[in-house]
Amino acid sequence: MRSLDIGATGMLAQQMNVDVISNNIANMTTTGYKRQRAAFQDLIYQNLDRPGSTSSDSGTVVPSGIQLGLGVRTGSVTREHAQGAIKITENPLDLAITGEGYFQIQLPSGETAYTRDGTFRVNENGEIVTVQGYAVEPGITIPADATTIDINGEGQVLVKVSGQIASQNVGQLQIAGFINPAGLEAIGDNLFLETDASGSATTGNPGQDEFGALRQGALEQSNVNVVEEITNLISAQRSYEMNSNVISTSDEMLQTVSQLR
Repeated sequence: MRSLDIGATGMLAQQMNVDVISNNIANMTTTGYKRQRAAFQDLIYQNLDRPGSTSSDSGTVVPSGIQLGLGVRTGSVTREHAQGAIKITENPLDLAITGEGYFQIQLPSGETAYTRDGTFRVNENGEIVTVQGYAVEPGITIPADATTIDINGEGQVLVKVSGQIASQNVGQLQIAGFINPAGLEAIGDNLFLETDASGSATTGNPGQDEFGALRQGALEQSNVNVVEEITNLISAQRSYEMNSNVISTSDEMLQTVSQLR
């Protein structure tokens, strides 16, 4: 009985859907998090009577035929890179990107990772780093005697040193863009890695060409819409229940057949 397997595929698909939704809800306050969405595809069909096949010697054609679907499967889990809300923190090393682009982070392995999380700090050497201590690329060092740090929308890092009136430029932040950001590989800690699907990174100064501008003293919040996620969760739960009802009904039908005398 096909309906048993079909109902099972539906339950498995909705279980994955709930997994994706629950991860979105869990990260509703994660800085720079981008919500994910599960997409589904129908499985292969059994052609008991193929549409368009010849039905007689005179050349008549079957108009619709008999095609029976065998269920559903998860086609993809896509990350949606819509802009999140901007939260003001007034911390001079907190940076938000308004528009396209990613900060570049050097991992201990030497690889370059990418993130929308601009929660930066200064380490013991004055270098701008992430909360994990990973260096922000290109490397910028803040003087130990700096009294103020100003980072403008174009990524220029300007500091005032004790005893000096004029600000001095100590570096230029750059951000990276991808032709297909949905193809980036998430590795946790709000970090992504480049893949063949994402394409190679192109770098440039913030606020120029297709790159977004920087906003100092602010952080980009998660783009998760809680109301939408709860609605999707209810819909997934109802779909899961209906697929379980399909299995229960199929079981009752098999029981009826087995009890025939």
